[in-house]
Amino acid sequence: MNGDQYRMRDPRAQYRGPQEQGTDRQATPGWTDRMDQRPDHGEATYRGSDRLAGRKALITGGDSGIGRAVAVAFAREGADVLISYLPEEEQDAQETVRLVEAAGRRAVTAPGDIREERYCQQLVDRATGDLEGLDILVNNAGYQMAQPGGITDISTEQFDRVIRTNLYGLFWLCRAAAPKLPPGSSIINVTSIQAAQSSPALLDYATTKAGIIAFTKALAADLADRGIRVNAVAPGPIWTPLVAATMPDDKVDSFGTNTPLGRAGQPAEVAPAFVYFASQESSYVTGEVLAVTGGRPMS
Repeated sequence: MNGDQYRMRDPRAQYRGPQEQGTDRQATPGWTDRMDQRPDHGEATYRGSDRLAGRKALITGGDSGIGRAVAVAFAREGADVLISYLPEEEQDAQETVRLVEAAGRRAVTAPGDIREERYCQQLVDRATGDLEGLDILVNNAGYQMAQPGGITDISTEQFDRVIRTNLYGLFWLCRAAAPKLPPGSSIINVTSIQAAQSSPALLDYATTKAGIIAFTKALAADLADRGIRVNAVAPGPIWTPLVAATMPDDKVDSFGTNTPLGRAGQPAEVAPAFVYFASQESSYVTGEVLAVTGGRPMS
C-alpha cells in the first residue's frame, strides 16, 4: 500500500473507461477473474487508520465488487469480517479472505443464499459466534437482470428473485441482527441511483432499491432508542461482475458515460462511504442516504 490515493487527480480521468466486457458474456452472478477489465477494490491503495479497531462486521455479497472493497477497507481499518456469498462464488470469496487476512484481520466465510430465511438467521448466529460479537451489518448483496423490453420481458420468476434477494434478505437479516447489536452499532444498507432515476429495463430492481430507502428511514427511527444507527449508501454506475453478467453488451460499453464525471465508478471509490457510516465519525447520522453516483442527483 502507498499514499497514492491521496494525490490530487482529475476525477474524470482517475480510471480508464468506458469499460469493455469482452467477447465472452458471463452467466450470473459473474466472476471477477473472468472480467477483461478488473475492478479496483482498493487492493493497492486503501490505507486504514484504525477507525474500526476491534469491530465485528457481517457483509453480504462480500466476495466481489462493492462487497469485497468494503471488506478490504474494514479490515484495514481494524475490523474482523464475516462475508456471505452464493456457493458458486467461492473462488472470488477466497480472494477476499486473502486480502482481509493480509491486513491482519480475521475473515469468516458463510456461503449460502439470502433468499432463504433460515440462512439469514444462521448468518447472524455465525457472526456473533465466530466473530465473538457483531456491531456492523452491511446489506450489500443484490440481484438485477436488465430487460431491454421493459415490463413485458420481466418474468414472474425474475421478479420474485429480485424481490427476495434485495428486500426479503435485507428484512430477515435486520430482524435477526437487531436484538443482538449493542448500542453504537451500525446497519448499512445498499440502495442505488435507480431508486431516484429508474430505468425501464431495471423496473423490478429499481422498485426494490426505492423500497430500501423507505426501509432504512423507518428502521433508523425504530432503532434509534437502542443506540443503533441505520443508513444507506446509494451507488451509481459501479464496475462490478454483476454488471458484466446482467447487462446487454451495448449498455456495458457505455456504462457510466451518462454521469457528469463521464465514467463508471470503481468499488474502491464507494467503500469509504461504508467506513464513514460504520465509524464513530458519523455518530450523529442516522436515516440518511449517501450518494456515490459520479454526480447524478438522488432527486
